[in-house]
Amino acid sequence: MHQINNPVLRGFNPDPSILRVGDDYYIATSTFEWFPGIQIHHSKDLVNWSLAGHVLTRKSQLDMTGMDNSEGVYAPTLSYSDGKFWVCYANVHSCKGGTWMATPSFVVTAESIEGPWSEPMSIGNYGFDPSLFHDDDGKKYMLNMVWDGRSNTNFFGGIVLQEFDAEEEKLIGSVHNIFPGTHLGCTEGPQMLKRNGYYYLITAEGGTERNHAVTVCRSKNLLGPYEVHPKNPILTSRFQEDAELSRAGHGFLVETQNGEWYLSHLCSRRIQNPEGYQFIPKYDNGFSILGRETALQKAHWLDDWPYVTSGKTPLITVKAPELTPSLWPVEQEKDDFDDSQLNINFQTLREPLDESWGSLTERPGFLRLKGRQYLYSRYQNSLIARRFQSHYALIETKMEFAPTSPYQMAGLCAYYARNGHYFLKMTKDDMGQNVLQVVGNINDQYQEYGEPLSIKDTDTVYMRLSLEKQWYQFSYSLDGERWSNLGAALNSTPLSDEGGPDIFRFTGSFAALFACDITGQNAPADFDYFIYRELD
Repeated sequence: MHQINNPVLRGFNPDPSILRVGDDYYIATSTFEWFPGIQIHHSKDLVNWSLAGHVLTRKSQLDMTGMDNSEGVYAPTLSYSDGKFWVCYANVHSCKGGTWMATPSFVVTAESIEGPWSEPMSIGNYGFDPSLFHDDDGKKYMLNMVWDGRSNTNFFGGIVLQEFDAEEEKLIGSVHNIFPGTHLGCTEGPQMLKRNGYYYLITAEGGTERNHAVTVCRSKNLLGPYEVHPKNPILTSRFQEDAELSRAGHGFLVETQNGEWYLSHLCSRRIQNPEGYQFIPKYDNGFSILGRETALQKAHWLDDWPYVTSGKTPLITVKAPELTPSLWPVEQEKDDFDDSQLNINFQTLREPLDESWGSLTERPGFLRLKGRQYLYSRYQNSLIARRFQSHYALIETKMEFAPTSPYQMAGLCAYYARNGHYFLKMTKDDMGQNVLQVVGNINDQYQEYGEPLSIKDTDTVYMRLSLEKQWYQFSYSLDGERWSNLGAALNSTPLSDEGGPDIFRFTGSFAALFACDITGQNAPADFDYFIYRELD
């Protein structure tokens, strides 16, 4: 049987917004503090997906200067109207202290999914997760959740709707609160479709953890009142602790060319804490070290209500639609940094790659990173990173680096957040020798994992990072053939959504190359290649 194997977008790819245009399917996902913003994946058959590009590629579209972990781009929505694509997003910040947060929201457009995408148009500041609904009379409406920071609320103030004038590039008319949410609470992620005379409002509820869910309501009138689905929620992992896909929620529906229906939704594949580690996750019993991912479930309609065909609990294996299978070229494991542009799978923190700190042309065949601030900084990080998309993976690189002080360092990193990472660094010790050492920051605590290892005046080192579900292990080689582990195996679960003290933690783990120079001299590190190999 031709089947969909979930998750279809593995690793950190949350809050999917699915869209079909002709014979092509697209999914937009959140990127938070990672640049460029908003990943777009493409499929012809709903089974095989390929990363097509990113929407927000310029700082004028996405300024995240100084933003903290899990701030930035929340839950984009993708739509198509008037011969072009539309993407809505919020650039969320100031959400770490107090009860109010800043949620400036925007829409950008492009005639092609590959871009270029326009400069942003403002669509308010009500909350995160904005979307546009294009009605069949030609009018457009902004939908958004309301973030209400007053102490007498649960912060989720319902779903608002307001008309958007695309020619004037502004919201017009009155604001209407059309849906207060259900008893599940945390009502967010509104998207709307129209079918058989009904307006269907689909929202995420329950919070993006074990109680997450997909809620559907409908009305014959755009402004409501909205009637809640008789079997609400239509999808959830709530009370299904044995479900292989947990945290299921934030969904939307898509119809194939042949009239079949599917529901996209986020999920995660949790792992348990290793025996002997007394580390209790927030919210539920398990750790999402890869972050929230994207899955698809088959759906159908009954009495003008959508249902997930297999029931409320998400499945790993789903019957594929009656579409011709369409494969994508196999991605190469090794990037030799021979191109002048960074590979599409790499992202940077908060800002675009710039020749002032990262170059693929200064030394052809190498990625040069010029050291800037330490990895704990919220500002200038000389780092490029690729998502882990498997619980079993191997990363390898070859680095040339000539530090002159202990305040210059470069190497290979397992990165979740500025207060959740491990790294293998080359640096200079106080005796003037080059050394290797594994260090990190877990929940704002700097830690060293073993003593520095002297490699004398050697300035070339091969580095590896392996992930085996529960454990990260760093290793090194001086000749690329004989490898030795450095430091003990490190618990992977603190590098997860549930692994920190902060409730605002929503991303995923990355393998990263980095360079730091606290002296301000921007000492360069040259990386010859990057290998990402999945082992399962």
